[in-house]
Amino acid sequence: MAELRHNSLRRSLLIGILLPILLFVAIDTFSLYRQTLNAVNIAYDRTLLASAKAIGELIEIQGSANQAQLRTRIPYAALEAFEADNRSRMTYRVSDAKGKWIDGAQDLPAWQGVLPNQGPYAALVDFYDARLGDEPVRVAVLLQPVATGRERAMAMVQVAETLELRQTLAQQILIDTLLRQAVLVAVITAVVLFVVQRVTRPVRRLSHALSVRKEDDLSAIDESDLPRELRPLTQATSQVMQRLEHLLKNQKRFVRDAAHQIRTPLAVLKLQVQSARRGDLAPDLALQDIEATVDRATQLANQMLSLAKIEQLRQQKDYQWLDWAPSVREIALDLSPLIAAKSLDFEIETQPCTVFAHAWILREITRNILDNAIRYCPKGGSLRIEVRKKGAHAALVISDSGPGMDTAQRTRLFQPFATERPTSGSGLGLTIAREMVLALGGEISLENRFEDSRLVGLDALIRLPIKPLRTD
Repeated sequence: MAELRHNSLRRSLLIGILLPILLFVAIDTFSLYRQTLNAVNIAYDRTLLASAKAIGELIEIQGSANQAQLRTRIPYAALEAFEADNRSRMTYRVSDAKGKWIDGAQDLPAWQGVLPNQGPYAALVDFYDARLGDEPVRVAVLLQPVATGRERAMAMVQVAETLELRQTLAQQILIDTLLRQAVLVAVITAVVLFVVQRVTRPVRRLSHALSVRKEDDLSAIDESDLPRELRPLTQATSQVMQRLEHLLKNQKRFVRDAAHQIRTPLAVLKLQVQSARRGDLAPDLALQDIEATVDRATQLANQMLSLAKIEQLRQQKDYQWLDWAPSVREIALDLSPLIAAKSLDFEIETQPCTVFAHAWILREITRNILDNAIRYCPKGGSLRIEVRKKGAHAALVISDSGPGMDTAQRTRLFQPFATERPTSGSGLGLTIAREMVLALGGEISLENRFEDSRLVGLDALIRLPIKPLRTD
């Protein structure tokens, strides 16, 4: 079955090319045979007509008035000259206009037909098939006017020929035609096989190259020696392998990071439980430490799952046009207890901004950036959220009054598990936000905010492509 599937393209090409050719050759052979046979019949019918005319010239009228009768004396030599060879035999019958026998073969039935309106011969003649005894014959009938003196009469001359010679010639013509067409089909088949074999060689070569690849080799396919018709397929395959390689890298990174990061809080949790059993700390303090460790582990697990979900949504491309402003206000409302707990001077200003995104991604971007800003903003500080149109983009700006950071810190904080406060965060918040923004084709940056050359806080800026305006 695998071999049949491998050869299916060649088989399809061969069937698609040879089947119409064979059908055409069969129709052409039948048509050519019929035309040739018709030409043979016309030629042999001409011989029959010549025989009938020769006999008609030998008919005369004897007697006069009511005693007038048609008479003929026809020697066999009159027909012998028209016989092609001894494979066919000719006979004749002469009758008057009413079909009364005068001379020749009495067992040849008299003609009862009607003269055709037109024909290949300019004479009162008709041709038809009949039987003489048990043999099929071809008959030519000629209505021959006879005049002697003042007497006029119409004679009917029938000349019949057996069909052995015609049948032999027809068979020979058919055999010759079939032989020529068979040679033609054989040549066409050989040419098609050669061409198909040559044309499909790059496909087989490509199939072999892919089959011998290593399991972890997902590099692009070399197209340098491939025909143009195969390049769209190889390009699409290369794109699929690139996406697969990207997914595998993310999966490996996720497993590696999960194994590394989750191991630490679990080890800490185990030590805290052992310490509580020994009574190193008061039960309330021990439970508080355990709760804090569980909270950090839960946050880490949730954020890592969010990071994995980004890749799933990136591949699905299940996006739609959404207004960003309501999503930002919803997240701000969810995190309002954290804002109130730090007594922050909070301000939010939004305007409708439609972006092509996923609702979950929009919420998570806002949640991660806003949560990070609240965490680093000092107690009693200020926090401002703004959503506005900025050129061809929708911009979310979250401004806090935190301490800011230098260039190296701003770059490093977008890397996984990089945090300025290891005890209060997992270091994945900004990484998740950055991956989400990139998945939507946007940009994210952190910029220090200055007033009178004095650092007063940090601005987190996220820009996403805005919905194009209608032109209709």
